[in-house]
Amino acid sequence: MYQPREHFHPNHRFAIEIGGAVLSAERVLDVLRRQWPLIASVLGVVMTLVVVYLAVAKPMYTANTRILIDTRQAQVLDKDSGTATALIDTGFVDSQVEIINSDDLILSVVRRLKLTEDPEFNGSKPGLIGLITGKVMALFSSGDPPSKDRIEHGAVVVVQKNLRTERVLATYVLSLSYKSVDPDKAMRIVNAIANAYVVGALEAKYESTKRATEWLQQRSEELRQQATASDKAVQTFKAQNNIVGTSRGLMSEQQLSDLNTQLVQARAATAEAKARLDRIEAVQDKDLVQPTVTDALSNTVITRLRAQYLDMAAQYADWSNKYGKTHQASINLANKMEELKKAIADEVHRIADAYRSDYEIAKSREASLDQNVKNLVTQADNTGQAQVKLRDLESAADTYRNLYNNFLEKLQNATQNQSFPISEARIISTAVKPYQKSSPKTMLALAGGIVGGLCLGFGAAFARELLSDVMRTPGEVEDEIGVKCLGVLPDIRRPSLGQKARALLPSDRAPPDKDMQIAGGELSRYVVDRPFSRFAETLRNIKVSIDVARLTREVKVIGIVSSLPKEGKTTVAANFGHLTALTGHRTLLIDGDLHTRSLTRELAPNAKTGLVEALQDPHSFGYQIQRSKETGLDFLPSIYLTRMVNSADIMASKAMADLLSVVRQNYEYIIIDLAPVMPVADSKAMSHLVDAMVYVIEWGKTTRSALQESVSGSEAIQKKLLGAVLNRADPNMLKRIEAYKGSHYNSYYVEGA
Repeated sequence: MYQPREHFHPNHRFAIEIGGAVLSAERVLDVLRRQWPLIASVLGVVMTLVVVYLAVAKPMYTANTRILIDTRQAQVLDKDSGTATALIDTGFVDSQVEIINSDDLILSVVRRLKLTEDPEFNGSKPGLIGLITGKVMALFSSGDPPSKDRIEHGAVVVVQKNLRTERVLATYVLSLSYKSVDPDKAMRIVNAIANAYVVGALEAKYESTKRATEWLQQRSEELRQQATASDKAVQTFKAQNNIVGTSRGLMSEQQLSDLNTQLVQARAATAEAKARLDRIEAVQDKDLVQPTVTDALSNTVITRLRAQYLDMAAQYADWSNKYGKTHQASINLANKMEELKKAIADEVHRIADAYRSDYEIAKSREASLDQNVKNLVTQADNTGQAQVKLRDLESAADTYRNLYNNFLEKLQNATQNQSFPISEARIISTAVKPYQKSSPKTMLALAGGIVGGLCLGFGAAFARELLSDVMRTPGEVEDEIGVKCLGVLPDIRRPSLGQKARALLPSDRAPPDKDMQIAGGELSRYVVDRPFSRFAETLRNIKVSIDVARLTREVKVIGIVSSLPKEGKTTVAANFGHLTALTGHRTLLIDGDLHTRSLTRELAPNAKTGLVEALQDPHSFGYQIQRSKETGLDFLPSIYLTRMVNSADIMASKAMADLLSVVRQNYEYIIIDLAPVMPVADSKAMSHLVDAMVYVIEWGKTTRSALQESVSGSEAIQKKLLGAVLNRADPNMLKRIEAYKGSHYNSYYVEGA
């Protein structure tokens, strides 16, 4: 079956494949040559839109101011300000951006500058787009006049839309930019926003400090009262229990303190012994050779045994690889390793016994000390209990006193900060009146329009090419069906063509008393009227290719075929016949399309007999032949009253073979206009009777899928294909496609009559 050849281009150094299509530098240039009107159109549309935008867009002016977030200013009253190097969290700076853009801050600016009275902000002059939008929104509103709050909210939205606040790189500087149609207004608004932010920060800090001071005052008073009450409770308790303090304190208190200390230590020792015992019992069932177990034990004996075990393990692995695990030496090493593991386990058990003994001793000591403490407590009786309660009272009194002192210090600092508030933000660059518009930027818009238009144009051009399923260049034809493209025929059709009858002399083989003539339209005799046209020269190239093929094999019967009807194969066949006859070769043109008889209607509309009658008696075919007196072309028409249902059988019949055998002896070139390949089977059926076929492909119309289906559907057609020709090419686009051939390429052609 037919297989299209691979898309291999030896001349394409740089080529990529997209969706099965090879996109090389040469292919790109071809696309640009073919599609430059589309690219130019897209570029023109884009540039028109850009120019219209520049013409109708209002010039905008942008004023800029900058604010620094500096926490060191707030440390002026801090006693540690000399050494403080506090850094600001980036999230804090981003939060300040949101504060600047907040509705409350912008609303304060709107009210301070009375922006609701400005037409730019109150919507009294909305412009064309705003007017249309307002009309549409009015359809869904109640129709009531807007309230003051609504007008203010609209002004806030306009300010927020034109305000741009951003952080300058990784610094603590905020850049505020505001754009407006009035440069003075832009300067006033952005400066007002910056001042409102700084003042708002001061007010916020003042309010925060004020609220903190009030709360500290209230809390300090409560703590003072609690500290005084605690001190009184301590003194009252001492007086009631006759407790007099000395430099060393009471004897029972001293003894109880010592025993308590010893008891705490004993409990700690017991807990430590218990932890070690639990640990040693937990690791006894594990692999004691593992490093984690050895590190946990930190025992020199186990460390030494483990080192021996690891050495033997390495030796065992080496011997196992060399001699195998069943070797006696390997077995001996394994046994020694087991003995070492057992020794390690025994040492661990010994340590466990020692830990168990230590734990029992610690428990006994703890129980003894606990009993002594209980005895001493019993002996001390009320005196000891009083001391415990006294300590609680003294501890509470000390706590309240310390809290009171700390809050009193914070209250003093807050009072000072309230009287001298400092903001963390300050303006480092005040906005000035802008004298140059910031938008629209004419040069940037034009450059962007050119780049964007070219990108869109290139995209549309390549999309049109890559998504196209038709062929326009010889290379595409050769890549698709694997045969040589013999040329590109320009479209010779005109909007209106008058049919001009041409009288032809009767055939020399016809009876002398029978006047036979054919008519020729302008398209069918184009090569006669314009012998130096590109159309004629391309047909000469087809004849040269046939003559070259005739050097190695017999090529007399030539079929002209196409995939679908209306692709121009009949016009190609008629002109090729005239061209061959003009060169002095005896040429016979046969209308082999028994379905439409297009060639007969074009050349011999008045003929009474033709191919069917010649098939009945091949040796008398001369009576059906009509000859052009101008070119000497012999034409065998097809005449029948009704369409034949067995046309394929007729074309492939023995009678047709006999007829072709007879005419081979009388003509050098026999050209047959065959039926299209896809609709009917006539061409496939007759393919074994022709020597070569020329495939006509309509330029820019015949799809690749139709061409592949037509050619791959018949192996006989594939073998007989001499080449293909692109027909009806757009002359203007053909010039663009072949621009690489130079401006003098078409100088040899004369298209006029």
